[in-house]
Amino acid sequence: MELTDLDNLVVAENQEISLEVSQIIKGDSRSAIEKLPDDFYSSCITSPPYWGKRDYGVNGQIGAENSLDNYIADLVDVFREIRSKLKDDGTLWLNLGDSYTSGNRKWRAPDKKNPARSMSYRPPTPEGLKPKDLVGVPWKVAFALQQDGWYLRSDIIWYKPNCQPESVRDRPTMSHEYIFLLSKSEKYYYDYESIKEASKLTGKKRNKRTVWSVNTEPFPDAHFATFPRNLIIPMIQASSREGDFILDPFFGSGTVGEVCSLFNREFHGIEINESYIEIAKKRIKSQLNGRFL
Repeated sequence: MELTDLDNLVVAENQEISLEVSQIIKGDSRSAIEKLPDDFYSSCITSPPYWGKRDYGVNGQIGAENSLDNYIADLVDVFREIRSKLKDDGTLWLNLGDSYTSGNRKWRAPDKKNPARSMSYRPPTPEGLKPKDLVGVPWKVAFALQQDGWYLRSDIIWYKPNCQPESVRDRPTMSHEYIFLLSKSEKYYYDYESIKEASKLTGKKRNKRTVWSVNTEPFPDAHFATFPRNLIIPMIQASSREGDFILDPFFGSGTVGEVCSLFNREFHGIEINESYIEIAKKRIKSQLNGRFL
């Protein structure tokens, strides 16, 4: 992307979308995806809103469903539509975090260390679970996608060495999230050579393992957690070639777009929140100017 393209970086979902340069599409992913071209994207790399974890201030937002089943159904519908937008050898990299049942508490108090933790609503405990149960959201979603036709190829543990402390004394502090690699077809593009890692025992290159140790990255303009760039880089390298288009239907602060710009990929990102779009524009502009924020 050239700097001159920044003037047309953001478009509304009812506007014509460029198939030549990267763009951020302002709109709801559930309707915006329908207008995207079929069999076009090499990969989808995304992290949807987690269920019952944060209020993004948007009516009808994904993640705010009162029922876990409805949340899963919403994601299955979104990713079914995305599957038709991927090339036949395309992949989906899906990051999801888990949560504990609320014990039917209806809200969550603010936290000085983490203001985004405050919520005016909390979903009820799902049927069949008990207060304090770990819900198992990532695997429930992964199995639902598998049932819907996706090939579930790998579960990756994102280990966060600098995870946020938790004031709990009856379980370990949660320091990981899941990333699922899914594919549209049985055979798909995967450049394993590009993401080989060094063995600590031999120093030789080996196939990348399924535990990725990546620190979280604070971002000065965001009061919420953002995708770390080092988490996204191997996904982009393994699942696309230079010039390919990557799709992120939950664009947030734009990490996927920033890394695409760094590695000579194009992207379409869908985001409904105006403030997040402004953050993403700033990050991508900074990247194109040859410096990181």
